[in-house]
Amino acid sequence: MKKLPYKEGDIFAVPLKGGGYGWGVVARHSPGGKIVLGYFFGGPTTEVPQESAIPNLRPEDALLVVRFGDLSLYRGDWKIVGGVSPWNRQQWPIPSFKIEDPLLGEQVWKVRYFPDDPARELGRERLATEETLETAALWGAGAVEIALSKLAGARLTN
Repeated sequence: MKKLPYKEGDIFAVPLKGGGYGWGVVARHSPGGKIVLGYFFGGPTTEVPQESAIPNLRPEDALLVVRFGDLSLYRGDWKIVGGVSPWNRQQWPIPSFKIEDPLLGEQVWKVRYFPDDPARELGRERLATEETLETAALWGAGAVEIALSKLAGARLTN
């Protein structure tokens, strides 16, 4: 098995539509790669940021927390620019997500994943109506870039 070019705690630059970059943090990945849980932040910056220019990223400030395919990280399209230091995985948990099942009518499920593997479902339960969760769908790089671009807005800094 080939060594992955990323690890937990890595910070990477995400190109935004219309220019600039936001940031992502690898919080977990499936053994052997392919599926990553990432926390995503705006910024944005006009260039791929140097590690010294990255602000203190905190999980509670993330604009988006999703499971996504690792192809852009694996190929280096999303450049690793540093790391969260010190890395503490308990501070960057895998949250619960939601699944809407159109075959079962209006049923919405809260989905939990194993703490060490965002690809392995741990369990489901009915979602309480007052809970707002992100979808459990696996996002592609392009979808992450579009969503983060919208959430980060048009403000660019150097």
